[in-house]
Amino acid sequence: MPAFLKASGVTTRTVRCATGSAIFTQGADANSVYLLLEGDVTLVVLSPAGKEAVVAMLGPGDFLGEGCLAGQKRRMGSAKAVAPAQLLRIAKADMQRLLHDHPAFSDHFLGHMLARNIRIEEDLVDHLFNSSEKRLARTLLLLARYGNEGTTHLLPKLSQETLAEMVGTTRSRVNFFMNKFRRLGFIEYSGGPLKVNSALLSVVLHD
Repeated sequence: MPAFLKASGVTTRTVRCATGSAIFTQGADANSVYLLLEGDVTLVVLSPAGKEAVVAMLGPGDFLGEGCLAGQKRRMGSAKAVAPAQLLRIAKADMQRLLHDHPAFSDHFLGHMLARNIRIEEDLVDHLFNSSEKRLARTLLLLARYGNEGTTHLLPKLSQETLAEMVGTTRSRVNFFMNKFRRLGFIEYSGGPLKVNSALLSVVLHD
């Protein structure tokens, strides 16, 4: 994708963000789209009462900030790096031109949007009908890119507070289930990167 953008003549700007830094903030001008090349990013929304909720976790290859293409004037949420991240910033007008002039790119972007929509619908069903234990297991599998080659996957470093926000439960419940998953051998961590084993899927599938 970066090679295609370069060949298309579009001017992009490389953005590098340290862990914890903001890529854009809620309420800021929505005038560009970002392509995530490296790292992991959370999309968060802040309520008028000051409560923050994580609504999505994005990885390499994902686009973010695309709401500007649908007429959003201001960012509806914030994007924060949860691991050192590198992104390409594409101005709104350039992105619109790419979508209009390059059908293959337009198809790729549409596929991204449809996949994002399906993921949001699955997240909603998960929150409505599943227990906090199942929601945590599913979240860990998604964050660890379950489905890629291999049976053990490394998870980007996240605090239990952030996991609790993503799952919709308390930190104490996350801590309880994380200890349970480790005791059962579903996850492994001892100060380094957290490893998620494919056997954790049994928690999601269990009735």
